[in-house]
Amino acid sequence: MNFKFVHNNLNVLDLERSLQFYQKALDLKEVHRLENPDFTLVYLGDGGSSSHELELTWLKGRKEPYNLGENEFHIALTVDDFEAAHARHKEMDCICYENAAMGIYFISDPDGYWIEILPEK
Repeated sequence: MNFKFVHNNLNVLDLERSLQFYQKALDLKEVHRLENPDFTLVYLGDGGSSSHELELTWLKGRKEPYNLGENEFHIALTVDDFEAAHARHKEMDCICYENAAMGIYFISDPDGYWIEILPEK
């Protein structure tokens, strides 16, 4: 038996705002989408370095923010130019936590989800 990661899901309140954020902050692009009268699913990819996708779910009738608890969970991405990524995210004002001792930081998306940024090893 062989399990393989396919995607992670995040629910978003404003699909267009989230798509713009993930494109600008992480260079993720739409791979495919599923339209439904009640919701839209958009799958984002990194352009080929990984087959793993990020699924953004937009529940069209939802108006209240999602309860993210204490942000105990997160997704993580590596980047080949850590300094340039950090500068981009600092300019976007989306860095929410830094751990210089570990050499990592986190950014927060428009819905408050945390994304860990790691240097490529």
